[in-house]
Amino acid sequence: MNRQQGFELLTEYTKSEALVRHGLCVEAAMQYYAGKLGEDVDAWGLSGLLHDFDYERFPTIPEHTREGAKILRERGCDEEIVGAIMAHVPYNLDDYPRDRPIRKYLYAVDELSGFIYAAALVRPGGFDGMKSKSIVKKLKQKAFAAAVSREDIHAGAELIEMELSDHIANCIEALGAIKTSLGFSS
Repeated sequence: MNRQQGFELLTEYTKSEALVRHGLCVEAAMQYYAGKLGEDVDAWGLSGLLHDFDYERFPTIPEHTREGAKILRERGCDEEIVGAIMAHVPYNLDDYPRDRPIRKYLYAVDELSGFIYAAALVRPGGFDGMKSKSIVKKLKQKAFAAAVSREDIHAGAELIEMELSDHIANCIEALGAIKTSLGFSS
């Protein structure tokens, strides 16, 4: 499966613009880290793009990801990508542990990407001039982006063995690079 096929699958199953944007955010963060680590940028990006593609049709646990995995396999998606998607949720960890870089990083960027995007929405400059310390500060505001798991954000940074502020800075850079695709001015 290539990126175009992945995007077509995402938009076939996902009608929510917010969820499509989330896929784009996670894709960008995964591509960023793959580039830094010398990993397969296309595969890592595809795992980010598609990690929640089935959520609208299968929002309940454990159907979310498991039904999607069936669809991905039918469409010829690489098993490494399917495994990463399965590992991004806790209820699949017995069969898909976060024991590979692609699995660790997908988990690490998922919630954080959503949080950073939400923060950009309320800033006059969007991603421009956004600093890690402002995101750390916002993380302490429980009412802001309340649905985002702060626990997962902290656990993700720990899993990839990176200081949270550095991880945030990397994700800000990754998302800022696609800001026009996310609806922000250049």
